[in-house]
Amino acid sequence: MKAHTLAIPAMLFAGLCSLTPPAHAYNRDQLNLLRSNVEKWNSMRTAQPELPIDLSKANLEDASLDGANLAEANLSKADLSGASLDRANLRKANLSMAYLKRADLKKADLSEAWMVGANLRDAFLKGARLTAANLSGTNLRWAKLGDTDLQQASLKGANLFATNFEGANLKGTLFTKAVRLGNAVMNDAKVSNNTILPSGEPASRGWAMRHNSRFVEEEPAAPVEFVRPVVAPPVIIPENLPHGAASQLVPSQPAPDVREVEEWNTMRAENPEVRLEMSEEKLGDTRLEGVDLSNANLKQSEFEGADLDKANLAGATLTGVDFTRADMKKANLKGANLEGAVLDRAFLKQADLSGTNLRSANLYGAMLYGANLDGADLTKASLFDANLEKASLKGTNLTGTNLIGINLNGAVISSSTITPSGKPATRSWAVLNNATFTDQ
Repeated sequence: MKAHTLAIPAMLFAGLCSLTPPAHAYNRDQLNLLRSNVEKWNSMRTAQPELPIDLSKANLEDASLDGANLAEANLSKADLSGASLDRANLRKANLSMAYLKRADLKKADLSEAWMVGANLRDAFLKGARLTAANLSGTNLRWAKLGDTDLQQASLKGANLFATNFEGANLKGTLFTKAVRLGNAVMNDAKVSNNTILPSGEPASRGWAMRHNSRFVEEEPAAPVEFVRPVVAPPVIIPENLPHGAASQLVPSQPAPDVREVEEWNTMRAENPEVRLEMSEEKLGDTRLEGVDLSNANLKQSEFEGADLDKANLAGATLTGVDFTRADMKKANLKGANLEGAVLDRAFLKQADLSGTNLRSANLYGAMLYGANLDGADLTKASLFDANLEKASLKGTNLTGTNLIGINLNGAVISSSTITPSGKPATRSWAVLNNATFTDQ
């Protein structure tokens, strides 16, 4: 993405970034019709073929959408996890950053679709048509793409760990900088001299043989030029906006993609007064190392398996957020609200969690080696089997906390630390847990 400078009024920027229920970007009437009756939806599309379809950020989780006509629809950031889209028409649809985890897309038409950054982990796309589709940066871990047509599609930078391409047509497919192609299943897939490997080199007959694929010699062809979809301005529905906000909305540049960390951080530096409303974001498995999300409202968002090393989440609202197996080494979470958050097996080595609200949080098996938990509130949290070796717990509230299997070797405990019993920690309690005690 080309870097650019944004001049965004605070109210407008908050509105553009908001994913909270009162200000969704999608057209509510369109969403209700689609969810209620696919046959009537398709009749509406036939009767009004020029009508823009705005389902961006819509919640279509587990929806039954088999055969739905979603051609050229704006489904960016939509939640389609577990949805059934068998034989659906998604030709030229905008599915950028859409959440398609475990979705069924058997024999769906996704030709020329814009799917940049979409999460298709465990998705089932057998027999789907993806010719000239842009899947750059997608997560295709464990996705089933057997017998799909991916001619001239772009999978640049995609995660292809254990992706199944058995019998797929990969002639002219771009795998430039794709990750883990060597772990993908390529049995009987068709590749050609126009197929570009992660190294940037064209596929060869020898490469095809080593990967149990079939090689086809073609006339040399230039890669397809992908054009970002033109998105119509959202329809502002005053009753869906906070009181008085509609009068302050004016046209402006959209906010940058948070995954473009450098550009995003530049925007944050230039607009320090802006309050980010980003609840219910789907950012699992994304690379966000060093991202500035300080003071953002990210409640109920999903960061499972995300890379948040050295990220700035200080003061953020992270209630109910899923950080399962996320990498958060040296992340700054100082003063953040993590009540009810899931940090199951999260890697928080040397992270700053001082002053955080971790009440009722799940930290099962979390790595907190050397982390700063001074003044944190872990009331009724679960630290079952967590590693807090050499962590600082001065003034930490552990009332009702599950400490079964915890490693506190070398952790610093103070007289102001509250133990699970609700009583202040003592030197003997620290010694019993192989921790270091201080009166400070």
